[in-house]
Amino acid sequence: MQRIFAIAWLTWKAAFRFRLFLVVAGLLLASVVLLPLLIKDDGTARGFTQILLTYTLTTISALLGISTLWLACGTLARDIEECQMQVVAVKPIARWQIWLGKWIGLMSLNAALLALSGGSVYALLQWRATRLPPEQQEVLRREVLVARGSARMQKPDAEIELETENQLRERLQKNPITQADLNEVRKQIREQLKAELQIVGPNNPKQWQIDLGAVKNLPRDRPLQLRVKFNAADQSTTGTFTGLWAIGSPTKTPIVRLEPMSLAPDTFHEFDIPPNFDEQGKLTITFFNANNRALLFPLEDGIEVLYREGTFALNYARGLAIIFCWMSLLAALGLAAASFLSFPVAAFVALSVMVLVLSSGTLSNAVSEGTIANYNAEKGTKGFTPADVVVIPVFKAVLTVINLAKNFSPIDSLSTGRSITWSQLGLAGGQIILLLGGILAAFGMSVFTRRELATAQGTQ
Repeated sequence: MQRIFAIAWLTWKAAFRFRLFLVVAGLLLASVVLLPLLIKDDGTARGFTQILLTYTLTTISALLGISTLWLACGTLARDIEECQMQVVAVKPIARWQIWLGKWIGLMSLNAALLALSGGSVYALLQWRATRLPPEQQEVLRREVLVARGSARMQKPDAEIELETENQLRERLQKNPITQADLNEVRKQIREQLKAELQIVGPNNPKQWQIDLGAVKNLPRDRPLQLRVKFNAADQSTTGTFTGLWAIGSPTKTPIVRLEPMSLAPDTFHEFDIPPNFDEQGKLTITFFNANNRALLFPLEDGIEVLYREGTFALNYARGLAIIFCWMSLLAALGLAAASFLSFPVAAFVALSVMVLVLSSGTLSNAVSEGTIANYNAEKGTKGFTPADVVVIPVFKAVLTVINLAKNFSPIDSLSTGRSITWSQLGLAGGQIILLLGGILAAFGMSVFTRRELATAQGTQ
């Protein structure tokens, strides 16, 4: 370990020699100070705090990510090109120890920079919170600067898929279709079934029953928050819609009726509801659509119950830890590229992979549509190409790998006051650092061990 830590110390010296550490630290602190002056919010303390958390943490992640890739590629590739690595390699130290030492050095740099910038954001939030009126402080403590768990109604995915296949089978018996149209017909049937479960007709009620699980053991004096989102079935309809909400089951708990609300479609709304759940922890929510238009509550995020689960400080620390996991993966990526490429090529490859991750939405759309061809608006059909047979499975495989790291979103959770659990942090560390980072580390160490260092100088 003494040899590994010696390489890590040399990585620190390289960061200061390149002045990268000081420059990145200055940029991070400047973003924390300047962004609040440039942010435009909705005028509320909650809106400003949510946007502040989102913008500052996103900027911190981007700056740290780019600097990590740049330094990871430069600290190894430049050492080889400038013949410094040849001097180190002849000493009694294994190549894998050199590689690991540089990774540890990069991660200790990231830990220091993340602690500096993350601590500044936390201090800024707490300072601004104390300058707000008491009622606004209470809103922040209840909805943003908190760790809230969530509960949703269990999605009937299995039932929908079973009914989809049954209706598809019946349709094929009556009207056979081509194989190319089979997936499109299946998708239409599935969406129709989902719509029937999501729509609340005009002047009609709809009821949801949500199992809160362990929330039943929490104190009853803490209110819950209901987070709702709906769309108007008629997209041309604008304005707000009146909704009547009732909490409780007539057979198990008293029904509490809320004041009528005028809510806008296609946006999230949060409001307090009483903890009126039964002894089994099940909460019954009833909505009456007092409008002449049908409303659609999405199965994914239409109805959600939020409850206090922990403190913001510990939740914020876990969020920064997940960002630290992202940086560890980028450090491994940069070192793996620099293990066999020159500095400019390694930086280009590493940044290209980063861009590919950021454009995963395009890949996801192609996979969901089952083709890379464009939609034909005139015929109302999608085109297919022979390349889809190869490209779509490749896209699926790439998305699977990307989602192992991208599925963890601490920034969204922190800005909305959502709880980041220890199990989520452990899963992020296992998938991002051990699995993905371990694969890159094994590849990088193997290639670097077998590389002929003398040829690097000979090619110049």
